[in-house]
Amino acid sequence: AQEEYEQHFPRPGWMEHDPRDILATQLETARRVLAEAGVEGGDVAAIGITNQRETTIVWDRRTGEPIHRAIVWQDRRTASACAELKEEGKEAFVRERTGLLLDPYFSATKIAWLLDHVDGARARAEAGELAFGTVDTWILWHLTGGAVHATDPSNAARTLLYDIRALEWSDDLCALFGVPRAMLPVVQDSSSAFGEATVDGLRGLPVGGIAGDQQAALFGQACFEEGLAKTTYGTGCFVLLNTGATPTISGRGLLGTVGWGMGGRTTYALEGSVFIGGAVVQWLRDGFGLIEKASDVEALAASVPDSGGVVLVPAFAGLGAPHWDPTARGAAFGLTRGTTRAHFARAALEAIAFQVADV
Repeated sequence: AQEEYEQHFPRPGWMEHDPRDILATQLETARRVLAEAGVEGGDVAAIGITNQRETTIVWDRRTGEPIHRAIVWQDRRTASACAELKEEGKEAFVRERTGLLLDPYFSATKIAWLLDHVDGARARAEAGELAFGTVDTWILWHLTGGAVHATDPSNAARTLLYDIRALEWSDDLCALFGVPRAMLPVVQDSSSAFGEATVDGLRGLPVGGIAGDQQAALFGQACFEEGLAKTTYGTGCFVLLNTGATPTISGRGLLGTVGWGMGGRTTYALEGSVFIGGAVVQWLRDGFGLIEKASDVEALAASVPDSGGVVLVPAFAGLGAPHWDPTARGAAFGLTRGTTRAHFARAALEAIAFQVADV
């Protein structure tokens, strides 16, 4: 089962979700799956949670209510904060600890933005009243009635706050980004017992696994051995390579990250992130009005033999790997009087392939 929810774009380069929409749609799709399969909750072995990773939610520990809409992984509002840290020479330190680069893609600067822009939030966070989580943690919290505040290493490793060698939250990184450690969830193996659901329709079901979407896909594509890689095409496109038991720090614009934790052992990965993949088709539909349904793009693009010289750069959320330019914006080149809707659609699909080829 699948259900879309509203995307919010309050300013150019900003993107938000309502955390309550995320929760409601996920609970509804889970219940629908059980109903359509004719399965009782007691027949299910476990729930697994996977999520778009860096999206940032902060909520009140007492009420469970978010203090602000979720800041989505594609959001670019903290580009200047990242640029300031780069100018201060902090990127090498951050990369060595986290495997990541200083980019608004990741959670830490989003958390700091929320604490500094929501009235009273920073003081409440320092007093232990607020909780941070990526979407997996938000869903787990509410599935368990607020009993469990936890995540796994594949998600923790995307926050800029987690030392991927020591496999723990870093006080130094928390201090650098201005994030109180009291906000952070417990980190446990990706495949482990996270707690039991208490919500109607799912009550008593154990949550037995959590993994960020791209690491989950690496595992799901059976890339269990060092050297095996996958690429997935979703909202963005992501190439991940299993690097075994040792983290790899890239000098070529890739990310070192945790693949998963199982049985007390950690598997690492190297990642190339393309921010706009299938989202370019969503934009053709919703933002540009070029097609009515996402599935219409294939026939339209196939109606011409090539793009007619049109090149689209879908840098709507900046450029990810290997360029890492958060200030880049989308552009189209090679337009002529002979350019048609079909040429533009074909250029959009080709843009997905070109970006993956760059990685």
